[in-house]
Amino acid sequence: MIAAPLAELLLRLNGRRVPELERAVTRVCGALEEGHVCVPLEEDEARLRACEVVGGPGDFKPLILDNGLLYLARYWNYENALAKNLRARAASQPASCDEDKLAAGLNRYLRDADAAQRAAAANAVRRKFSVITGGPGTGKTRTATVALALLAEQGVTRFALAAPTGRAAARLKDSLAQTLDTLAVPAATRALLPTDASTLHRLLGSVPGAGFRHDAENPLSADVIIVDEASMVDLPLMSKLFDAVRPDARIVLLGDPHQLASVEAGHVLGDICDGAPRECITELVKNHRFPGTSGIYQLSRAINDGDDSATLALLENPPADLAAMKTPAPSALAVILRQHIINGFRSCAGAATPEHALRRLGCFRILCALRAGPHGVVNLNRLAEQSLADAGLISPNNAFYPGRPLIVLRNDYSLRLFNGDTGIVLPDEHGELRAFFADDGGVRSIPPSRLPEHETAFAMTVHKAQGSEFDRILFVLPERDSPVLSRELLYTAITRAKTNAEIWWSEPALRAALARRAVRWSGLKRRLEK
Repeated sequence: MIAAPLAELLLRLNGRRVPELERAVTRVCGALEEGHVCVPLEEDEARLRACEVVGGPGDFKPLILDNGLLYLARYWNYENALAKNLRARAASQPASCDEDKLAAGLNRYLRDADAAQRAAAANAVRRKFSVITGGPGTGKTRTATVALALLAEQGVTRFALAAPTGRAAARLKDSLAQTLDTLAVPAATRALLPTDASTLHRLLGSVPGAGFRHDAENPLSADVIIVDEASMVDLPLMSKLFDAVRPDARIVLLGDPHQLASVEAGHVLGDICDGAPRECITELVKNHRFPGTSGIYQLSRAINDGDDSATLALLENPPADLAAMKTPAPSALAVILRQHIINGFRSCAGAATPEHALRRLGCFRILCALRAGPHGVVNLNRLAEQSLADAGLISPNNAFYPGRPLIVLRNDYSLRLFNGDTGIVLPDEHGELRAFFADDGGVRSIPPSRLPEHETAFAMTVHKAQGSEFDRILFVLPERDSPVLSRELLYTAITRAKTNAEIWWSEPALRAALARRAVRWSGLKRRLEK
């Protein structure tokens, strides 16, 4: 926890006791840990402005008051710098665009596509900054792949693909390759396109203890940067990314603003979609993955709309790709979960190679709204280990055992492991236990003793599941309401499923979540609207 030490430091720096400052500092430091960039002013403004540690925009003070919002200076600087960068990019155009080549390419690759896909691909070519939004299956990756081909045909040769987590980067890489196989891209053009994707930290060149290698003074060499799962990118990282993109380069963000915001401070993609010029943003609506009869598709739309009646109707009479039941009582969990666990993780436990194990780990996952409590991650992971051990599929005699899935909880730049990366513990060719992670189309292994903070991941929170997709999910809601439940959390959970989803739900928790929108205080939208 950083709030208490930071608050104490700020109060000491002020040199005199001011009750209004004490309240404001406590609020702003606590809010940061909850994902807010700033807090609305509730204290007497004149009293605060008289404090040594409080200043206005541009002042060199630890706290900044700006338009009724109170910031820690560092976050005011991040927000202000990002807004300026975005406005400048939105107002300018790339140096050149051969419209005849662009039109020919759009007709070749997207002749039968809907107008939104064509507009999004053209935007990525014509603009220095563009956003492609839409839910799962709306064609964001396909559209971005076409944009890459169109840009290559314009003479662009240096590309970079990135995502917030290793898992999301691997998905982007795989999706790009699969999409290219379905497009009639000439061999000469395809040879110019990127074949790899990296984490944003790796793209920017993270240096342990020293930030990033790439910034405004040492920008990225790429002419085009495409960032997938942009809803997961927090304010500091997004600001540093845009700082490192050359003024003449293009940057394209892909993401779904209806998902949960980043774990860290900010709701950057949502603020951009709400505040940036409309001509920079294209929303893809038509769903190409799910038919209109799909339960996953219908449920995600009903949740996004906050439609209680439609949501309850789908759960009480689920279509073929959905299953639903009332959340079991804690005493019944072990019995009811057992077969789900064995069916979901048997193939992973018996995989012949780390590559196969990691691939099968993506087939099924239990998603939880909470960490604690009988229906939370900690307890369900314990029950999963118990069920698999009873079935003879694992032997959890110590902290590291073959078949244990892991999720990283803290960035470790030296190991290139980042919050949200998932792996699995298996013996290597010498019989030594190692933690295996996907890496550049293959796998790499790390001694368990060197791993940063991590936990078992048979079950994981919905927040941690962002950037991942699974063939099947089991989503477990608690029996009662909790402050963390929101419409965005429900939507994010359901849209992690590619083919089948099962939901354990209670009406009080479900109705409370549908009625609650996740709100984060920020001034970015206002700055972009200037």
